[in-house]
Amino acid sequence: MASAPQWKIFNPAGEYVAATKFAEDAAAVVGLYGDGAQIRLGHAKRYTVWTDGVDGSAGDSYDACAEVLIRRKEELRREVEARQAARWKSNTDEG
Repeated sequence: MASAPQWKIFNPAGEYVAATKFAEDAAAVVGLYGDGAQIRLGHAKRYTVWTDGVDGSAGDSYDACAEVLIRRKEELRREVEARQAARWKSNTDEG
């Protein structure tokens, strides 16, 4: 079964406009929208991994943007795992 697209693209007005499976494709789409467009891992703003014009210009290099996306995705994954581990530890310490 195919996986759902993970990269969500929002135009500069904050409207959800597209989703892609691959970081390079997300970079290409956000590059078309330009400054203010965002790429998120999901729909929540807290999962914003790229804002065009702030983090760089995706239109200048899709590959460079994709590298940042993949690195930030890994950073977010580690943060979530650390929070889950801390929560689990606090729950087991109480009992």
